Amino acid sequence: MPPIEMRVYVNIDHVATVRQARRTDEPDPVRAAVLAELGGADGLTVHLREDRRHVQDRDVDLLLQTARTPINLELAASSDIVDLACAWRPAQATLVPERREEVTTEGGLSLSDEAQRSATHEALKRLSEAGIRTSLFVDPDADAIHASSDLGVDAVELHTGEYANARGAGREAQLDRLVEAAREARSCGLAVHAGHGLTYENVAPVAAIEEIEELNIGHSIVSRAVLVGMERAVRDMVGAVRRARAR
Repeated sequence: MPPIEMRVYVNIDHVATVRQARRTDEPDPVRAAVLAELGGADGLTVHLREDRRHVQDRDVDLLLQTARTPINLELAASSDIVDLACAWRPAQATLVPERREEVTTEGGLSLSDEAQRSATHEALKRLSEAGIRTSLFVDPDADAIHASSDLGVDAVELHTGEYANARGAGREAQLDRLVEAAREARSCGLAVHAGHGLTYENVAPVAAIEEIEELNIGHSIVSRAVLVGMERAVRDMVGAVRRARAR
């Protein structure tokens, strides 16, 4: 079987976070997206949260009109947000859990919870009928992967937060967990993505997992972009991923 090509999607949410801190019109995440594409991004990720704390409807609408690379829209399985996704029809929609009090997404979908599983199933059905490729953000566990497969999703995005937060032997254990989960997901016929907490310092081992075909990275890139500019920050991350993949 030929090697799976890796894609790097740049999450531009935190450009909007800076803008919303002052409730003004800059920095504009849509302009940042242009620079991300010039830096080599294979796609763009935006999370339209129910509370609209960073990305706004206007941002997604303009991105879909202007981006030259695919848009991955992250969203909760909420009917009004799903309505918007079905109308916009991005290339991909990734369902993620949301809690109003969280700083950022804290873990994968709890598909063992009957209410969340039901809402996820309904959202996936609607998104698929709209012709949108679907993905679920899940913890790197066999139960979550099998539940995702049962729901008929196209891909899973493995939550890499525990890997990113661990150190020493703990990080190696979390990396092993990601490797096993990626293999399990691939054996179930699912495309495998990964993201959350990935940085220039920790991305290489994850990028080297051959079953993973897409990484979603945002905060670390936007943080570096403050100092060196978006285009260079993206180019640096894409280069780090490509080097890891080529080993």
